[in-house]
Amino acid sequence: MTIQDIQNEIIDEFAMFEDWEERYQYMIDLGKSLPLIDDQYKTDDNLIKGCQSKVWVHAEMNDNKVHFTADSDAIITKGIVAILIRAFSDQHPKDILDANTDFIDEIGLKEHLSPTRANGLVSMVKQLKMYAIAYQTQLS
Repeated sequence: MTIQDIQNEIIDEFAMFEDWEERYQYMIDLGKSLPLIDDQYKTDDNLIKGCQSKVWVHAEMNDNKVHFTADSDAIITKGIVAILIRAFSDQHPKDILDANTDFIDEIGLKEHLSPTRANGLVSMVKQLKMYAIAYQTQLS
């Protein structure tokens, strides 16, 4: 499944909910289903800079695809990173780099976050793309 297909699925899922209270609950549920990062990767090196909450992201390359795992100490933030990982994990680095993040605006996520959480969201996207750059460089 392409990144765009996954993003379209996420847009459709968020459209099913009538209000943001339901969407927040859905994000919390997504966070609970997030494949957890191994404790050995909960280090300062894997901490996302610019997030108010602690968010750890670890990336590995398997079969020329980047696999992400993550965790956060805050339930909403954990839901946000779960959405991003769902969209970008197990994809080729170039596809991650070429992908847009318009789906975040389409589901209205950024506008329903506090300014500090919205900044954290931007930092998470940047970090995922930085991992993709590093792996793409290895493939070149």
